[in-house]
Amino acid sequence: MIVLTIDHLTTYTYRRSVTFGEHRIMTRPRESHDQHVLESSLVIDPEPIELRWLQDVFGNSVAIARFGERASRLSIHSRSRIEHRPMSRADVHVEDYAHNYPFTYSSEDMPDLLRSIERQHLDPYRVIDNWARQFVPDGVSIETMAVLVAMTAAIRRDFMYVARHEKGTQTPTETITRRQGTCRDFAVLMIEAARALGFAARFVSGYVYSPSARDRRLGGGNTHAWVRIFLPGSGWVEFDPTNGIVGNRGLVRVGVALDPYQAVPLSGTWAGFPGSEIGMAVSVDLILDSRALGTSEGRSTTSEGRPTYADTRRL
Repeated sequence: MIVLTIDHLTTYTYRRSVTFGEHRIMTRPRESHDQHVLESSLVIDPEPIELRWLQDVFGNSVAIARFGERASRLSIHSRSRIEHRPMSRADVHVEDYAHNYPFTYSSEDMPDLLRSIERQHLDPYRVIDNWARQFVPDGVSIETMAVLVAMTAAIRRDFMYVARHEKGTQTPTETITRRQGTCRDFAVLMIEAARALGFAARFVSGYVYSPSARDRRLGGGNTHAWVRIFLPGSGWVEFDPTNGIVGNRGLVRVGVALDPYQAVPLSGTWAGFPGSEIGMAVSVDLILDSRALGTSEGRSTTSEGRPTYADTRRL
C-alpha cells in the first residue's frame, strides 16, 4: 500500500476584474477497493457564495462553485491524501468463457455495458478497424489479455508522446496518421480500437506518479488520461497506453466516463472586457509518504503551465 498526497493548484489571472460564472471541478479521487481517500479539501479564492457536491451519472465526485464578486484572479486548490493499492497484470483474473478472444459478455452484464461498447467516432475508411484487427489475427486463437496488452504496448512503442496544452483531443484516425499525440489522444485511440473489437471501454482522467526513482512516466505534471476495459472476472481493468501500464500501478483515478469531455477536471465561464484574460497556471505535486514506502519522501511530479484539460470560455 502507498500513501500519497496530491496537491493540485490552478490559477487564472486577468488584467482587470471579471465576473465568474459557474465552475465545475472534478479533482477528488474516486473511492474504490484499490484507493481510499483519507483526507480531502478544496479551497477557492475568491470564496464562492455556494459550493455544493454531487455525483454524476458515472459516480464521479463533482464540486459546483457559484460566485458573487468580481476579481482579477481565481485560484482553485485541491488537496487529497489517499491510500493507493497497486495492482499489476498478474492480479487480473479473466473468467474461463472470456479467456480467449473473441467472446461475448454475459446477458447479465451486456445491458449495462452497451454504451461503453458503442463507437464514438466515424471510421468510413476503416482506418481504426484495420489498425485494431492487427492484434487479432484471423484463424488464430489468442488470449484476451494478450490482445489488450499488445495494443497497449503498440501505442507506447509506435507513437510519439507530444505534450499539447490546448483543450480537446485528436480523433483516433488523426492519431494513427500522425503517429503522435498526448495521453488523452492515446486513450481515445485505444478506447475506439477496443470498442471496434467488441470490448467495453471507458475514458479515465486522474494522476500518474512514479512509484520508484527509476520509474519515469509520461503524461504527469498536470493530469493524466488512460483507459478502463471491462473483463469478466476482474471488472474494469486499467490500461495506460502512454506508459505501457497494465493495472493501476502509479495511476490514481479521478473521473471515469464514456467520453473525455465528460471527465474534464475543471471547466467554467467568465465575463469581462475582451482581452482581459492573461492566462492560467497549474501545478500538480504528488508526494509519496516515506512511512508507507520505506524510502525518503519526495515529489513525483511538478509542473507549471496551462492545465491539460482546463476549459474557460468567454461569455
